[in-house]
Amino acid sequence: MTSVIGFVGFSNSGKTTLISKLVTHFTNSGLKVAVIKHDAHGHYKEAEGADSTHYREAGAAATVVISPDSYMAFRREVTELEPIVAMLQVEQSYELIFVEGFKNGAHNKIALFRNEEQAEIIRSLPQPPAAVASFETFKKLVPATIPFLEIDDICGIAEWIEIHMKKNSI
Repeated sequence: MTSVIGFVGFSNSGKTTLISKLVTHFTNSGLKVAVIKHDAHGHYKEAEGADSTHYREAGAAATVVISPDSYMAFRREVTELEPIVAMLQVEQSYELIFVEGFKNGAHNKIALFRNEEQAEIIRSLPQPPAAVASFETFKKLVPATIPFLEIDDICGIAEWIEIHMKKNSI
């Protein structure tokens, strides 16, 4: 079974950086990782330095950018998260799929924030996140019922993901 975990946060909260580091970590561990990025406005341009380029450079076996009316291949077909996840689960043997964005998706999420203002992400989600990643300084802003992960502790976050993969809870 392919595990799916999302990463949500406001702009500049560190989603791309964290996902790229986790892709490298899990790829180096022998897992086949895919990344799906949400382009809510349809303005995404594939260029040097683009998020999807970072993911590929980090070792992702697949990257998909989903816009309102297309996905990275620009085929005007499936544009919802769940069919893309199903396609990656069926057509390829990915052990892990990271989803950037899709705050309203049904998948489990790790909410990221780098300052007090961005902590609002926790309350803006339709369901509580599976975990929160931020700096220790902001731990007090996270409800005690939600696991807290240090945003720069890649090994710690990876371990949390691995534990939940084994439990089939992500």
